[in-house]
Amino acid sequence: MDYRKKTVIASVAGLTLEGMDIMFISFAMSMIVAHFHLDLATGGLISSITNMGMLAGGVIFGILADKFGRVKIFTYTIILFAIGTALTGLATSIEQIYIFRFIAGLGAGGEYGIGMALVAEAWPKNKQGRASSYVSVGAQYGVILAALLSAIILPTLGWRALFFVGVLPVIFAFIVRKNLDESPEWLAARKDQKAANKQEKGKLHQLFETPRTAITTISLAIMATVQIAGYNGLMIWLPSMLQKSQGLSVSSSALWTISTAVGMIIGMLTFGQFMDRFGAKRSFGVFLLASASAVFLYSYAQGGAAVLIGGAIVGFFSNGMFAGYGALISSYYPVQVRSTATNTIFNFGRAVGGLSPILVGYILQNYDMTVAMAYLAVLYCLSFVVMLSLKKEKFSI
Repeated sequence: MDYRKKTVIASVAGLTLEGMDIMFISFAMSMIVAHFHLDLATGGLISSITNMGMLAGGVIFGILADKFGRVKIFTYTIILFAIGTALTGLATSIEQIYIFRFIAGLGAGGEYGIGMALVAEAWPKNKQGRASSYVSVGAQYGVILAALLSAIILPTLGWRALFFVGVLPVIFAFIVRKNLDESPEWLAARKDQKAANKQEKGKLHQLFETPRTAITTISLAIMATVQIAGYNGLMIWLPSMLQKSQGLSVSSSALWTISTAVGMIIGMLTFGQFMDRFGAKRSFGVFLLASASAVFLYSYAQGGAAVLIGGAIVGFFSNGMFAGYGALISSYYPVQVRSTATNTIFNFGRAVGGLSPILVGYILQNYDMTVAMAYLAVLYCLSFVVMLSLKKEKFSI
């Protein structure tokens, strides 16, 4: 198997395991809340703390991967989120769960950007979009895997057993370490004395080194935040919105979730091809405007067929773009700072965008679904405007 395929397989598997780990909390949340006698706000803080861990892990492990190598640090991040997940199953208090989820978040936050940097450095520029899309679909595989394991384990063995399964990625980490060579592009840069000296600088400082670089970093961070805010706002609240506005049963809203997830996967794979063929700026522009329109119009959907088809269309455009962020961010930064940039920018988006469900919940409590969907549509329009600030000549994909 050639090196390109190995980087994709390793990165897909890493993101799948990360997605599985993160979704375990969602499926086990009601049991954890009942076990520790928590109110919903205290339980919800578990997810927020995980996101904070991801942001910290993204920065720390991004810097380490740029300095010491992609593959070595990639395996450490997988081991760390596996240990954090397994320890969650041993927690005897909510405070311990917070600590262990922060540890799991550290590893998960580091894994994403390193995997994307590996793929970006292995694939030619005219194929980076599709390679990035293959990796991004891994997160959806993780959701499916978590759902299957939860359905089998939670009713019979309880929530602690579910988290013990999280130790299995350690095995995968050893397989990666044994079979995947270091990034040739990183090794070449490391050998160059000038690049090696540059690596000794503070990596975060390099993301803001010049006014143009600072604007680019801020713009990409806003786009990543909108991407996560839109996804979380849709996936966390739409099932309950539809139950209320359309009178759907829980099983029907589960069918909607599957329909939307399928639309997301197809959207990701399509976006990767679109990006390679038409370029990053045009691709993001089309998908952002289409997302704004689809989300707003979806609030007027009536009937089961319209809800299912509309959900798939919304998923296709709104989450299809997720596939392009690894290639997009990587294209703006040199190899010496690429992992740091990808991890820091996208995990910033995760941390801030992860708060979106709070605002959507407030809107739903005080207004209605149409206003909530209009809010999400405005977010996509904001991202479109910010995207225009990215200088066209800077795109190298």
